[in-house]
Amino acid sequence: MTRVFDTPGLMIGDAGAVITVGTFDGVHRGHQDVLSRVVARASETGRPSIVVTFDPHPLEIVNPAAAPPLLSTFHEKLEIIAQSGVTYVAVVPFTPTLAFMGAQEFVDDVLRERFAMSELFVGHDHGFGRGRMGDIDVLRTLGIKRGFAVHVLEPVHTAAGQAISSTAIRRAVAGGDLARAADALGRPYSVMGKVVVGDRRGRLLGYPTLNLETPPHQKLLPPDGVYAVRVQTPIGAFDGMLNLGPRPTFGDAARRIETHVFDADHDWYGASIRLDFVSRLRETRAFSGMEALTEQLGRDEILARAVLSRATGTPSRPLS
Repeated sequence: MTRVFDTPGLMIGDAGAVITVGTFDGVHRGHQDVLSRVVARASETGRPSIVVTFDPHPLEIVNPAAAPPLLSTFHEKLEIIAQSGVTYVAVVPFTPTLAFMGAQEFVDDVLRERFAMSELFVGHDHGFGRGRMGDIDVLRTLGIKRGFAVHVLEPVHTAAGQAISSTAIRRAVAGGDLARAADALGRPYSVMGKVVVGDRRGRLLGYPTLNLETPPHQKLLPPDGVYAVRVQTPIGAFDGMLNLGPRPTFGDAARRIETHVFDADHDWYGASIRLDFVSRLRETRAFSGMEALTEQLGRDEILARAVLSRATGTPSRPLS
């Protein structure tokens, strides 16, 4: 993956580049359809493919009070986009100056001048430039005048027939509907971060945990609770169970992300991991003491292993 801000670092020939532009929050199945078509068209024409995206989210600059919680942090988004096979990811800092730029100016000064756009792929409801005035009609008119092709893609739908959007996925995640979110994303909802040192209470209970650093405040997390998860680590993927939220049994009100990894004993401190939410098992609640909590953790493990076995089609290892 390449992070770029201007054309000197890009290997763009005289034929120009095939481009798509957007915030791509969540990089859901609709976004993935756009990316796959951009990559395919670039391959057909022998041109580089470029994803032009922004940091921070435009609404954080234009209207911070209306800025949505993010499905993907900046680094999560780049990791997913990189898997599409695009040649470049061009990250444009979203500033008040950029927010004030008109659609024609953005096309001429950014997409054409900086990234040598020859073809543009956008979704059916795309809009950019000041006040999102650069809608499909404006783009097509500019394309005719400036000599670049505009490809408008229809929405991708969920199994239930609903058009996929980041807004709908946010509602699903916030409401704990992980299955609906996964259907629209094309993968389980996840959170990435580094493993940090905790208070090692889990070891005393026989359930040592990986403690994830606190995600950026913009990152949307599911409701507090205990979850069955897949833990993606530098040495492979493992099943596990995760507690998201406070630890009321110990009088700890801080919201934490703690994961017990099944069938693995490794020093992951400082490592970057990804937690894929598979299913919510129960709410977070206080127990009468350590013994009651340990007994519940045992039941949670049995349920989590069963859920993960059904989800992945791979039997979980038996409890030792």
